[in-house]
Amino acid sequence: MSGASSGLGRALAQHYTGMGATVGLIARRRALLENLSSELPSASAYVADVRDTIAIQAVARDFMQRHGCPDIVIANAGISRGTLTEYAEDSEVFEDILATNVTGMVNLFQPFIVAMRTSGRGSLVGIASVAGYRGLPGGGAYSASKAAAISYLESLRVEMYGRGVSVITVCPGYIVTPMTANNPFRMPFILTADEAAERIACIIRNKTLFAVIPWQMAIVARLLKLLPDFLYDWLFAKAPRKPR
Repeated sequence: MSGASSGLGRALAQHYTGMGATVGLIARRRALLENLSSELPSASAYVADVRDTIAIQAVARDFMQRHGCPDIVIANAGISRGTLTEYAEDSEVFEDILATNVTGMVNLFQPFIVAMRTSGRGSLVGIASVAGYRGLPGGGAYSASKAAAISYLESLRVEMYGRGVSVITVCPGYIVTPMTANNPFRMPFILTADEAAERIACIIRNKTLFAVIPWQMAIVARLLKLLPDFLYDWLFAKAPRKPR
């Protein structure tokens, strides 16, 4: 699992370790990962950046040599920052967000797919977001990355059809994590990281191919999708935006 050192990833790591699973943890931030690893001594921890294809391939090789083909691979790594296209300095932020949230997901899944397909089992799980349903003002990079993740996961799901490998898309709403800590707006139906982890584990266990959590946000997302463009623009033009 990527993005394991804090927030939802940390909660998922604790959940699966508590269930007795053999867990591999990937994160960029060494200190946070080492702290989590000390709490979960049975887990294998790897300091790596999902944007680094070679590093992630090395992680996958090491994990499979030690433990065999995984049953579940969770692409959870993600970053979010407010962005405005008019600022040239935000171009680099756009690149980082897309590279982490989209290409990083591809990089994590790729080295495991052959082994999972050969074994005829397993689940590839991508953590997308309700933010991918429509473009959020001030969050263009994040919304674009999550929309891309949703489409990529759908493509991969069809590619894996009939091969024994499930591809599961999870679109959370708001979760109490460092990523949402500075949001200057109300976050309806917000979940704790532990609550979200439990619901995601249930989704994976049931092999639900596409899910929005909590269920209330599924309704909100569908309603937003149905709004005509002129009404959506009017409603969100002056909405509070994520800090840059």
